[in-house]
Amino acid sequence: MLAIDILIQGFIQGSIYALIALGLTLVYGLLRILHVAHASLFTLGGYLGVLITNATGSLFLALILAMIVVGFVGMLSYRILYRPLLSQPPLIALIASIGIFIASEEIFRIIFGPFSISYVAAPLQNQIEILPGISMSEARIMVVLLAFVLLLGVNWLSRRTRLGIATRATVVDPDMAMSSGVNVDVIRYSIFFIGSAFAAAAGVMVSLLNNLVEPTMGAVPSYKALAIIVLGGLGSVRGALIASLLLGIIETFGTIYLDDLLDRDSIAFAFLILVLMIRPKGIFSKG
Repeated sequence: MLAIDILIQGFIQGSIYALIALGLTLVYGLLRILHVAHASLFTLGGYLGVLITNATGSLFLALILAMIVVGFVGMLSYRILYRPLLSQPPLIALIASIGIFIASEEIFRIIFGPFSISYVAAPLQNQIEILPGISMSEARIMVVLLAFVLLLGVNWLSRRTRLGIATRATVVDPDMAMSSGVNVDVIRYSIFFIGSAFAAAAGVMVSLLNNLVEPTMGAVPSYKALAIIVLGGLGSVRGALIASLLLGIIETFGTIYLDDLLDRDSIAFAFLILVLMIRPKGIFSKG
């Protein structure tokens, strides 16, 4: 039963990574830009989750509002940061994105204070027995359900709606899509909204699981998410999702069996380095 319990915990961790990495993957697939500032949106989502829940007592309201607000902040980041740099080499946008991420940590310290903040009364802490001898908190169950619903929604949006079809056309050939009547700018704004909303959802879930949020909480997840999209094959949504779940499971097993040698983050990066040494272009790359 220990192996099953560890597998479940790894799946939960992988679900969080998937929510973060999906936004990065969508932006890279659309603009070929590594959106490092995405991590600051994850942190902002965490802060909004705690503050709104403490003020209203409703985690559901906090989650919805955090996703909407951070979604619009993501659109604003495209308008201010990336749109003026699209004609420049991708490295310029990457440097600007890193600068925004570093600056955002200081902005969070100024606005919310240098210390972590927590839920006054953390919701969804009751334990539920999901299998004989294996119990999970309601919060962990919610993480998996939320990730499943959101990822399923993106899959439906991608395959069954005009926005999804237009997005795929824009990824393949922006100029051809534009000449066919697709408003490429609207597509880009939409992708930034969706990806940023997913980051906010992940931030709310992490703040709930850890019962705290702090200015630097986005640092390590952002590095892992960047590694995940490379591991999954740059621009591959399917690859990023599978790599996220795989990383979460490997990381959790390693924490149990290699704890004397490496901590959780070291195990994750050691695994990523090992895989990329074997397949540098990622698991689902064509090359």
